[in-house]
Amino acid sequence: MVGLGPKRKPSRKGSMADMPGSMVEEIKRLEQLFTVDTQKLKAITDHFISELDKGLSKEGGSIPMNPTWCMGFPTGYETGTFLALDMGGTNLRVCEINLPEEKGEFDIIQSKYRMPEELKTGNADELWGYVADCLQQFIEYHHEGEKLDKLPLGFTFSYPATQEYIDHGVLQRWTKGFDIDGVEGKDVVPPFEAALEERGVPIKLTALINDTTGTLIASAYTDSEMKIGCIFGTGCNAAYMETCGNVGKLAHMNLDPDAEIAINCEWGAFDNEHKILPRTPYDVIIDKDSPRPGQQAFEKMIAGLYLGELFRLVLVDLHEQGHVKMFEGQDISALKKPYSLDASFLSQVEEDAFENLAQTHDLFEKELNITPKRPELELIRRLAELIGTRSARLSACGVAAICKKKGYKTAHVGADGSVFNKYPHFKVRGAQALKEILDWESGRDGKPLKEGTYPIEIMPAEDGSGVGAALIAALTLKRVQEGNTVGIKDWEGMLKGTAAAKGDNKQVGGK
Repeated sequence: MVGLGPKRKPSRKGSMADMPGSMVEEIKRLEQLFTVDTQKLKAITDHFISELDKGLSKEGGSIPMNPTWCMGFPTGYETGTFLALDMGGTNLRVCEINLPEEKGEFDIIQSKYRMPEELKTGNADELWGYVADCLQQFIEYHHEGEKLDKLPLGFTFSYPATQEYIDHGVLQRWTKGFDIDGVEGKDVVPPFEAALEERGVPIKLTALINDTTGTLIASAYTDSEMKIGCIFGTGCNAAYMETCGNVGKLAHMNLDPDAEIAINCEWGAFDNEHKILPRTPYDVIIDKDSPRPGQQAFEKMIAGLYLGELFRLVLVDLHEQGHVKMFEGQDISALKKPYSLDASFLSQVEEDAFENLAQTHDLFEKELNITPKRPELELIRRLAELIGTRSARLSACGVAAICKKKGYKTAHVGADGSVFNKYPHFKVRGAQALKEILDWESGRDGKPLKEGTYPIEIMPAEDGSGVGAALIAALTLKRVQEGNTVGIKDWEGMLKGTAAAKGDNKQVGGK
């Protein structure tokens, strides 16, 4: 590379030296647009709490707050063998999880199968037939020659679905590139079970779950301080345990008011009414041009799917505003393609440790055929920081809202997803926002606040769509065996032939 000066590897601080005044002013404008101060974070959190309550009420609200019929946390002493199925957009994952006698332990074997693109727009019979074929292959490979009773299955079905029972779910709408006619608005379980039956696959679907609920339960299995499960990835969501007495929409069922039920918040829909979130003109464009304008307002400001697009829209806008002279005289046609940049692009910009931002320079040349000048690189870097920081800080509002609503003074929060796991500084920025919202002055040990002592900590989650799904199947089976069948439709079918799950002398579901 020529003309960008010497490279230095240590951490860098952005330089405004030799930057045109118009660009300095533009950075200040962007900082005002994308910065969310403490006061605003607190206001958002308070509104979030009222919206969570509204979602639980009989009347409902923007945030769906779906009861999952997963009742209570695991004890850590669940035992037996369970299958888990995770149907994602790219792969199908099948796991067999053995829960031994040791508290919080598990053994897992798993296989991945590619989800053929043509199946996503084919017909329902082909889809469920393929899924059943993969399960059959898995069992034949790992249990060759064995005579099996029906193995209980936890199915992670991470598409918006309404559930009146834990073992059934009505698909609201397809996402992740699926568009199969005749499935939306219908229960997905009967055709899936019919495909298993047709092939003689020894499996009984015991729980249909969302990956966020699985994240909560899997994390709580190994950590008794775990109170919330979150996904910060392509989309965003959270699940937590609510007492039935606080769920107005279930009042007609006369459940034990002190019993606990996991709530799948689907909180990407927070503030669809645009009352509190500090939207920029770029957020407005993203919403207007999306397939479903007016929906998922919170998700569109914090989730991985949209971070790169926000970044792209700002840069195109700056290029088209003649006074800033951004990428002046260059062909930006590659940058003009919607959703051509994803969150990993921003990650690479934020991870560039060279003083002269040489890696960012190379990234723009390679991916976009744009050669940025030094002042432009500084603006690019600051913009990435602003968008990434806003995402982390707004994400913390949802976590803080649940903690304040439930009165949690200390808690662990299990988080999964590509943004949480891979986006630089996301964890630290989120923790700082929690500290500001909840007014922490000292750590959980009563000593001065330092990382590792925060009263509420967001940490990497256990495998929700594998271990979590299996655990929820175990908890459901345990409830059936204890005679508690609330929220379970085919409990009689579950009682038949679960010997395979019991092991030789094990009580399925716990001691």
